[in-house]
Amino acid sequence: MWRTLHPNVKTRITTSFLSRVVGSMVFPFMAIYFTAHLGAALAGTLLLVAGVVQFLAGLYGGALADALGRRRTLLTGEALKLLAFALMLLGNLHGPNPWLTFAALLLVNISGGLINPAAEAMLVDVSTPDTRTFMYAVNYWAVNLSILIGTLVGGWLYRDHFTLLLALLVAMSVLTAALCTALMTETRAASPTARADLGLTPLLRKYAQVVTDRPFLLFVLGGILILSIEFTRTNHVAVHLAQHFPRTDWLGVTLDGVRAASVLTAVNTLMIVALTAPAARWLTGRDPHRPMHAGFALFALGFAGLAFSTHLPTLIAASVILSIGELLYVPTRQALLADLIPEERRGAYLATHGQVFTISKWVAALGLPIGAAIGGAGMAATLLLLGLLGSLFTALALRRTAGERMARA
Repeated sequence: MWRTLHPNVKTRITTSFLSRVVGSMVFPFMAIYFTAHLGAALAGTLLLVAGVVQFLAGLYGGALADALGRRRTLLTGEALKLLAFALMLLGNLHGPNPWLTFAALLLVNISGGLINPAAEAMLVDVSTPDTRTFMYAVNYWAVNLSILIGTLVGGWLYRDHFTLLLALLVAMSVLTAALCTALMTETRAASPTARADLGLTPLLRKYAQVVTDRPFLLFVLGGILILSIEFTRTNHVAVHLAQHFPRTDWLGVTLDGVRAASVLTAVNTLMIVALTAPAARWLTGRDPHRPMHAGFALFALGFAGLAFSTHLPTLIAASVILSIGELLYVPTRQALLADLIPEERRGAYLATHGQVFTISKWVAALGLPIGAAIGGAGMAATLLLLGLLGSLFTALALRRTAGERMARA
């Protein structure tokens, strides 16, 4: 199946993998970097500003991808990313310069806002309903493997070899920009009214059309609820295990709650990396609706187990269950998302959908105070409810879309 994918798809998956491997060695540790040099309060404020910049850049990047073309927007983002990494390296060659590093981080987030909507729209442009499930499954496998490798290596090298990691970022950015330039072809020509389309009023009009698309908004809402379950891993689940998990000897190692959380994350990541290929083969050619909803149910059930249990075998079983759910729902949901999006506004729609991750993190952050108030069992029930509602809203979105297509026919 890999050989049958469009060259743009293979290039995007390859360059995304390479970028994430090195990026995962650096960016998960930026909060530590800014806290060490500027203090926790200022570091938190700066990272919040960086998140807002990325949010706005992503929305504008979606409009650019529709107006100027996918390849042109993506290559502009790659050039900005290379410049940002070079500034970050220069800012730390002779000792840390946190303010130049922050300026570079803002530029990195702007470049991501250009690259991601353009790349996602390009993937949809060159794929078909028959190939999308496999394409997204392979992409998801590559993302997880790259993050696993990058985080492990970065954890060892960050403290003593930060400058080396930044140099690797620059070198990898040169490579990925060269690969994109040489191998990617344009999939959507620039709009004849591109210059006029990029003004504030046309931009607001474009996104007004997106937010009045009710089936799409229902699909987005379903995605927010499902991803909110996943992001409880880093707040409620992490705190629950840190506070209540009893010290346990496991395979000759003494585990506390923090170490147990790391083991469970490793189980999840290793299962995704090991089983994505057989799962993709099994899903290819099947109706994606049933596997997706089964995946939602298993995903919510697994996280519900993590939310209240402190028994290591139960926690490992819950991680296995949620991993199977993840393998089922991620590629099928991505494939169905592509069918919801009008061809002429793919960039704007995908940029809007990209904010699901940001909003889900905000929703999941409520898990800390809510979990403290209702306890582990109450939080488990809440996660099951989120999974049920996410599945319901997604089903309603797809049903309304099918009904509207039949009416137009």
